[in-house]
Amino acid sequence: MAHTVDFKDVSTSGLESSPVADALAGLRANEARYFKNKYDHAFTVESAAQATEIVEWVTRILREERDIVISSPALEASLAEVDGIRWAHVFYECGLAVNVLYTLAEGGKRAVGFKLSEGMDAPEELAAFKWARQKSKLAGTIRGTYFVIKGDY
Repeated sequence: MAHTVDFKDVSTSGLESSPVADALAGLRANEARYFKNKYDHAFTVESAAQATEIVEWVTRILREERDIVISSPALEASLAEVDGIRWAHVFYECGLAVNVLYTLAEGGKRAVGFKLSEGMDAPEELAAFKWARQKSKLAGTIRGTYFVIKGDY
């Protein structure tokens, strides 16, 4: 069952098995606030077990583009289409959030973004990336990186 993420009253619901559940909930709420402020869109998530197509799509892009396989289990996923952009998010038990920005128009921006919850080390499969820091009232210090998607998915 999908639920809308509340960025005013941050909840760990659906993320309880994560060792950094509070930080991951803050990261998820930060994404919800971004979508509300930028697109006036309610950010909804569902359990990864119910969102297998979303998780498989993100997994395929990671594997085919960079031979990346995230070893942590996926907890929740989200898919939205806003302003001609398909946005997929997967939140992993280790505290990692992966998002895919995929402009539907030919020649548009397409990228994969990674965000680490506060207190989380970069997973081994992402150790080669350089990470930038960003402050968030909801999530503390978020570290992020990305790569451009070259293929069609």
